[in-house]
Amino acid sequence: MLLTMVATTEVKAETATKAPVAVEPASKLEEALKKLKLPGVKINLKERCVDVDAFICLDEGALELIACIKDSKEHESIIAVEAMPKNIHTALLLIGAKAGNPAMQKPANEEKTRWIHVPPKGGPVDISIVFKNKHGKQEERPISDFLEPFDGERYDGHDEEKDSDDKKKESFPTNTFLFAGSFLHGKGEGPRTYVADRSGHVISLATFGDELLCLPGIHAHTAGALAWQINSTHLPELGTKVTLRLRPKNATIPDAGKEPIK
Repeated sequence: MLLTMVATTEVKAETATKAPVAVEPASKLEEALKKLKLPGVKINLKERCVDVDAFICLDEGALELIACIKDSKEHESIIAVEAMPKNIHTALLLIGAKAGNPAMQKPANEEKTRWIHVPPKGGPVDISIVFKNKHGKQEERPISDFLEPFDGERYDGHDEEKDSDDKKKESFPTNTFLFAGSFLHGKGEGPRTYVADRSGHVISLATFGDELLCLPGIHAHTAGALAWQINSTHLPELGTKVTLRLRPKNATIPDAGKEPIK
């Protein structure tokens, strides 16, 4: 009995003199990401998304792009991003997104006299815009909220004849785009060019063949093919700084952290 009391007293004394339990260090992934410099890009492991610094560059008119890089194709895109596509690509890979390929053409025979179209592929990524609303609160809206059927003169000079009631019923069909991943160009020992960095094609509606993200299928630039235009009902004012949010679907991130990593 006496031995038991002594042992208990020793355990209590040892517990009382123990140093406070140290807080677990940040995950290895978090630490690695903090050292990685991706200007204009934030990786949010908790939310499993990539946030890109951007601004509204167009508030009316027909579209071929959702997003382009700054000082490139702002005349046909809703958003201009302040980050290079290759850095966005890197961030998407780091949170588990799977890159594929843009649409392309391949020879159908050895003589290369016939070619076939190869559709784009890649992991699905949901697209939204985050901004401060008129009440000063952060609001996130899917990209489909800012698109509506094209209503105006087509490339061939003819007016659209679609019934107005049909237009009202029609909405942009998806918020999910493919992580096509553009491609690298160049030969020799020097560094190759990530083509979307040069073209400015970040998220496309029409098919360019070098975009970072795109719609499934192949979408022509020919007469009458431009089907969508800006719906400005909920769109922030021209020039407003916003966040382009890219959220890969079904992505698995090991050891996820809590805070955005810049």
